[in-house]
Amino acid sequence: MEIGDEDAEARAQGWRTLAALHAQIEDALERALQREHDLSVSEYSVLDVLSRQDDFCLRMNELSRALALSRSATTRLVTRLEARGLLERCISPDDRRGIYTEVTVEGRAVLERARPVHDAALADALRQAEKLPELAPLVGALAALSRRR
Repeated sequence: MEIGDEDAEARAQGWRTLAALHAQIEDALERALQREHDLSVSEYSVLDVLSRQDDFCLRMNELSRALALSRSATTRLVTRLEARGLLERCISPDDRRGIYTEVTVEGRAVLERARPVHDAALADALRQAEKLPELAPLVGALAALSRRR
């Protein structure tokens, strides 16, 4: 194997490890949020991202970027949450072409009830991942990043 091949394999292995940790965490979050609050991880993420904005709203394209989803996937997600009364769309008073998505009062209440479930499931998933030798270094790196903040 050439040196370049070894580097490529190391990067690929790192990516596979990251993807495995992500999948394990996302699965744990999905099960907990669905069971307790009938929310998907993506739905929770929309509410969470919007709740962290000063005015609880973002333009649709900004929301897409924050969620790392396509515009069409974001639109479908917002439509589902809007049908449940958790979000609403509004037109910007400054730019009539700009459509914003805003968390409703009910959406904030659902998020506040779901947040402890999300946080507990995340902590538990990381504890479980830390027990696996192939994932433990990555979990340790995440913990180190959290401590630096």
